[in-house]
This record gives sequence, structure tokens and C-alpha cells, in this order.
Amino acid sequence: MSAARPARGCPVCGRPAARDFRPFCSDRCAKVDFGRWLKGAYAIAGDPLPDADADDFGGGESEGA
Repeated sequence: MSAARPARGCPVCGRPAARDFRPFCSDRCAKVDFGRWLKGAYAIAGDPLPDADADDFGGGESEGA
């Protein structure tokens, strides 16, 4: 026997998800979410990037000059 997964609401507004727009309730909420990604409102955690001035990238001294 498999347990039914509980229904989740739309991640934008919380209303029940619509089959055509899953996991969203509408095209509007899907576009709102996409806009948030484009603006950088969401981020995936990761290791911090090194500083641009760090010696790992050449440090400003030219090699062989």
C-alpha cells in the first residue's frame, strides 16, 4: 500500500496547485516565481567565492615581464 502524498499549496500564494501549472495554482504565480529567480531573490547556498583581488587569480603582477 502506498500512502498518498499530502497536497501542497502554491509556493507563491498558498492556494491549491492546479494540474496545468503544478506546483503553482496559475500561470500568474508561475511567472511571479520566475521573476523572483531572475531578480536574484532566491539563491542556492554554496561555498563563498574568493576575493577578486586574491593571489589565486594572478594578483596583479605580470609573469615573465
